[in-house]
This record gives sequence, structure tokens and C-alpha cells, in this order.
Amino acid sequence: MRVTFLGTGTSQGVPVIGCECKVCRSLDFRDKRLRSSIYLETEDVSLVIDTGPDFRQQMLRESIKKLDAVVFTHEHKDHTAGLDDIRSFNFLQKKDMPVYARQHVIEQLKREFAYIFTEHKYPGVPSLEVIPIDQQPFSINKTEIIPVEVMHYKLPVLGFRVKDFTYITDAKTVTSEEKEKIKGSKTLVINALQNDPHISHMTLEEALAFADEIGADHTYLTHISHKLGQHRKVSEMLPDNVSIAYDGLKISL
Repeated sequence: MRVTFLGTGTSQGVPVIGCECKVCRSLDFRDKRLRSSIYLETEDVSLVIDTGPDFRQQMLRESIKKLDAVVFTHEHKDHTAGLDDIRSFNFLQKKDMPVYARQHVIEQLKREFAYIFTEHKYPGVPSLEVIPIDQQPFSINKTEIIPVEVMHYKLPVLGFRVKDFTYITDAKTVTSEEKEKIKGSKTLVINALQNDPHISHMTLEEALAFADEIGADHTYLTHISHKLGQHRKVSEMLPDNVSIAYDGLKISL
């Protein structure tokens, strides 16, 4: 299995116009973060988790020409706004794109992308096969995916476990029951927005405590704000088994 980090930032993490902070001015490519998303390849399926505003740019950058499915964590725009660019894969692959999401996420997509779901479509708009999911495991081809519910303040968000890999973004709290679904993962990805307390995201300290509790062989931090600091300097403070992910990072599992 192979994972590509398409983006590791948040809408609070992309360079801000006029910002003079060291991250926004950094020349280190690892500090240039697009909105969080990953591309995951197993033996029989290739999928993306979330299509944020930077989806088209991310797919072009990685030269991805095959996409079997899209899986959504939740309905916020920094995770869904790029859905329109699925149309390129409709054209290349000559088929509808399977989209997996919770029912309330589907309803939000229908409101924001009404032209995709209308009965009389304009030629060339994206063509989707929408598949509702909940907290029960589901399969895409032969690859089983286990949803993990986390809380983004009061909003339920799904993380996903595929084999020994678990991806979680936009989490503040996780129940003991859901943690049991994660334990045993060899690779964990968890959000770490910033150092200061935040109402709906884990801080770096909280993410490290969560990683220690889960006990994965290696943990990658994602959904990072520029407030966290520069990649190089923050990395120096991390345990050996924790790394800051960066856009374009590829890991083989």
C-alpha cells in the first residue's frame, strides 16, 4: 500500500496575504501546505480522501491519472470544494466516480453542487455514483475501510483505517470505543493545528499525547496551521517516531 500526502495544511495554514510570519515567508517547500487530503493506493483500488479547494492542483502535481473512488471525512469546504474537478476523471475513465460519504455530507454536497445532482444536467458536469456510508466497515473492490468517528468540536467527522494505516483529520476528541478501532495501526496520521488551545482541533501537545496512547510504529502530523511553526524547527522537538507530514510526501506501507 502506498500513501501520498496531497496536502497537509488547513485554510488557516495556507500562506496569508500580507502575513510576515516565518512560515509564510519560508523558502522550505515543506512549509508550503495546501489543504489536507491523501491519495491511497492498495493492490486493487486507488482513492482520495477529501477533495479540497486545491484538489486539481494536487492531482496535477502528482501526475495522478487513475482514481477509483472519493471518500469524504466531512462536509466543510476545505475538504469538499474541489469536487467539480472530478469531471476530468469522468472523461479519462469513461465512467461515473464513486463517492462515499455520510448522508448528511451527501445532503450538503447536493446543496453546494446542485448542478451536479440535477435531473437535467448541463453537458460535461461531473458524474457521480453516490454511496452512503456510516460507522460500519465497507469495501471498495476488495479493500476494506473501517470508519473511525472523531469529534470536530460538536461535528462528527470520519477518519478511516485501511489495514494497518489510520488517517484522521479535524479531530478534537475521540471516544474510547473509537480509539479501539485505531489501536494496532502501524502508521497513524493525526491533525496537529497549532500550539495554542483550539476549540475544534488538537494542538501539537494533544496530538502527541494521542499518538503515544495509540502506540503506532510511526505517526505523521497533518492539517497544520502556519501558527504551529516552521517544519524544520518543530521537527527538532518531536520524538523519533513522530514526523510532520508535508505536501508530496510518499510512504509505502
